[in-house]
Parts: sequence; C-alpha cells; structure tokens
Amino acid sequence: MGRVIAIANQKGGVGKTTTAINLAVALAQAGRSVLLVDLDPQGNATSGLVSSPEVRGQIQRNKSIYHALILDAPLSEVIIEARPNLALAGAGPDLVGAEIELVTMEGRERRLLALLGSEGRQYNYVILDTPPSLGLLTLNALVAADSVLVPMQCEYYALEGLTSLLGTISRVKSKFRPTLEIEGLVLTMFDSRNRLSHEISREVRQHFPHKVFNAVIPRNVRLSESPSHGLSVLEYESRSAGAEGYRALAEEILTRDAAIGA
Repeated sequence: MGRVIAIANQKGGVGKTTTAINLAVALAQAGRSVLLVDLDPQGNATSGLVSSPEVRGQIQRNKSIYHALILDAPLSEVIIEARPNLALAGAGPDLVGAEIELVTMEGRERRLLALLGSEGRQYNYVILDTPPSLGLLTLNALVAADSVLVPMQCEYYALEGLTSLLGTISRVKSKFRPTLEIEGLVLTMFDSRNRLSHEISREVRQHFPHKVFNAVIPRNVRLSESPSHGLSVLEYESRSAGAEGYRALAEEILTRDAAIGA
C-alpha cells in the first residue's frame, strides 16, 4: 500500500509546484513508483514535466485529471508515463471550471478519494499538486491524502499564511479525514546570505520542532530554468544546489517511512 501526499499552501509563489515535480522525480529516481496528480488549473506541474506540444495537446483534449474527476473517466485512461517509475495525471485549462462543477456534485469533497481508490494505491507514492487556494480542488486533495507537505518560503508573511493553512488542515482532519497528518514543513527559497531567512528558519523550527524537514531548498537559478525545458532540476542540472536539496528531501521521507515500516 502506497502513501498519498498533498503538497499544499494557499499562499502562491512558495515553490509548491516546484516541490511536487522535483520530489516526484527524486522518489522515482530512488526506485519508487510514483503518480503525480496535477490539480492546479494553471497546469504548471504538467508543463514542467511534459515538453512535447503533442502530448500536452492530448492531455488537454481527453487525458487530463478533469476528465476523471468531473466526467468520470477511469483514472487509468488519463495517466501517462512521464518518466521511468513516474506517471502523471495532468491538468488542462478545463480544470478551471471544476471548482464550479464540483459544487453541485454529490460527495463533492470525496471525488478524488474515490477516484484514486485501489488504483492509486498501486504506487508507492501519490503526490498531489494543489492550487494556491483553499477551494474544492484543494479540499479534495486534503481529503484524499494521508499527509500534507507544506512548502514554506523563508519570509515573514509565510508565517501568517501557515497559521491559516494549519487551521484548515485541522478542520479537514476533524470533519472528513481523521487520519490526515502533517508530513512536514519544508523551507524553500532559502538564501543563506539573507539574515531574514535564518531568522524565519529558527522561528519555524522552534514552533514546530518535530515537523520541519532538515532538508532545505535554496534559492537556485537552475530551479527557475528547468520547467521551461519540461524537466525537473534533477534532470536539468543534477549537481545543482536545488537538485541536491530535493534529493535530500526525498531521502528524508524515505528514511522516515522505512523507520515506521511504511
């Protein structure tokens, strides 16, 4: 049985999609079978892994997560093999309307949970990339997930957004998903030359001593460049600081899971 991890933060620009892509690739390169589900209507996780215009067009026409989540297509029909050990349920522009369509659907907050079902559990890890909001798509991800990984930019306002997100996770846990846990907080865009980055890091680790990953994702130009090539940073520049950060994050998750027998 695999694990479902939602990458969530209602604040935009914190490295959420970057984390989803690179963590998925790092886990796949470590020999685990991974499914990445792109639930963000912007589709950046999809474009960040798929460079072929033909394949992107196919996803938009009939193989996006929208067709499974809203139109009841089998999950197997919308999954493509993006890399060895890495499958992708991509997003297209039609996902923009999913929030509205979900409102009137029965069991609207459990659609993704039902969709993943036994098929999603065939993977060692299912990574859910969510929109930068707390709407029905994000709610579906939280209800379907076993745990939530929170990318957190090293800046002051990130602390304020974190409080709101943790409150939402607590409410989802109490009402819909009692087993939902915090996978951990990962510090992103860390600038070792910036005093504020170190101050935020210390404060977060003080308040959440057992929930912050040791791995830190630095500010790195290769991380910004890699999506334009349809590649993860581990493929684009495997020796970059960004690649090393995400390999360390994946290794930390794998080590933790091995220790608890996951």
